Amino acid sequence: MVRLGTGIGWRPEIADDIARLPGIDWVEVVAENICPDHVPDALRLLRERGTTVVPHGVSLSLGGAERPEPGRLRALAERAEALGSPLVTEHIAFVRAGGPLTASPSIEAGHLLPVPRTRDALDVLCENVRIAQDALPVPLAVENIAALISWPGEEMTEGQFLAELVERTGVRLLIDVANLHTNHVNRGEDPAKALDELPTSAIAYVHVAGGVEKDGVWHDSHAHPVTQPVLDVLAELCARTAPPGVLLERDEDFPAAGELAGELDAIRAVTAAGAAEAGMATAETATGSAKPVTAAGAAEAATAAGTGDKAPAPVRASAAADDADEADKARTGADVPAADAPAADAPAPEAPLPDAPLPEAPVPDAVRERLALAQTALLSALVGDTPPPEGFDRRRLRVQSAALTAKRASVIAKVAPELPEILGTGYRPAFARYAEGRPMTGGYRRDALSFAEHLLADGRPGDSAARRRLTLWWQERSGPAPLPSHPAARFARRVRLALSGGR
Repeated sequence: MVRLGTGIGWRPEIADDIARLPGIDWVEVVAENICPDHVPDALRLLRERGTTVVPHGVSLSLGGAERPEPGRLRALAERAEALGSPLVTEHIAFVRAGGPLTASPSIEAGHLLPVPRTRDALDVLCENVRIAQDALPVPLAVENIAALISWPGEEMTEGQFLAELVERTGVRLLIDVANLHTNHVNRGEDPAKALDELPTSAIAYVHVAGGVEKDGVWHDSHAHPVTQPVLDVLAELCARTAPPGVLLERDEDFPAAGELAGELDAIRAVTAAGAAEAGMATAETATGSAKPVTAAGAAEAATAAGTGDKAPAPVRASAAADDADEADKARTGADVPAADAPAADAPAPEAPLPDAPLPEAPVPDAVRERLALAQTALLSALVGDTPPPEGFDRRRLRVQSAALTAKRASVIAKVAPELPEILGTGYRPAFARYAEGRPMTGGYRRDALSFAEHLLADGRPGDSAARRRLTLWWQERSGPAPLPSHPAARFARRVRLALSGGR
């Protein structure tokens, strides 16, 4: 198991701050935002300084009914090799549905949606994970996601689902403690119970992020400070095991460097306190005086561990990870850094995971088809105009639908920043009207063009100067001139008529 230490999600908006922050051992990058042939200079300089870089995928749809697309797997593998990464990560989620298994058009969610915790879904996920593992040059770790909705008829808890996934595939886990807190608020799931059921020796690293509660629903925004309840879940995890790495995520509304540094210090304090308290608990078990660690006592425990007000050194993982190192080396043929000796006060090591899970029979097509139909029905209700599937909370589906639209608008604003600049405060309302009943089918760049086409065909924006700017933006990005009979040509003629005052 690779020792990562304390890290932060690398984003271009805070690249300069990350380069100056003390004690950053590693960074994580969104894989789809990096071109292997043109790694950003700031990221390249971090690598040259010895900072580990881990690509974090968001588009494989490992929890989807379809098998992972070979092209997406190749792209993720290329990024891992280009960045010299020791592992790659993805999500236990589905991001698209429809397609051949349902004889319907493929539609995209634009974000991560939860997988039903059923035997069918687990069988499909296990096979998809094994396909991905075989295609990647480095180990894979998969992340638990935050959810606003629950599937009816689930057969397992999150901890049981993840534990069996690890047992059957040998995959590593990326545990997001903020997502455990989100699911506690939104779905009534106990984070401590989930942690008790996990094979903690499979944890590759941990995510910590901020969020916000609105009308009784927790939104995993990655745009707010890390809250005390999330740090408490991190403390619960660190009381059970010393994670090889812990990473702070922030995607929007980036604060000043000093605030990021403060959040990183709080994370370091909790991980150090967890190691110290776990060591004390081990020693006190015989007398019956062991007690759980909480983030509220992090400062006191950190002082007891000898850290005081200083940022502690990265917590070392348990000795059980040594066996995983050797398994990686045997599988990939790559040298793996030797493990540090476990800290004297670290939690007791767990039994190592099996190196080679037994092969399984292929998942029957009927199982994939059942899952495909269920996921397509849900996604169509969220991003299209079909009725909600039976058994779902309709109010929560409306919240989830609004969240997907907001996320889609945010990504379009990054992919095509000229659009919110041209439309100003009218950008988000206009996008919400456009997205209603119009699922994304061709990726974000195609979605941005379709949004512009929709506005122009409707004679918007009302301001003639803004409409002309939007027309030029669309013309520059819509490709070569289509044939006169092509629908795009007819649309272009409509645009020219609109600009000249005719309709």
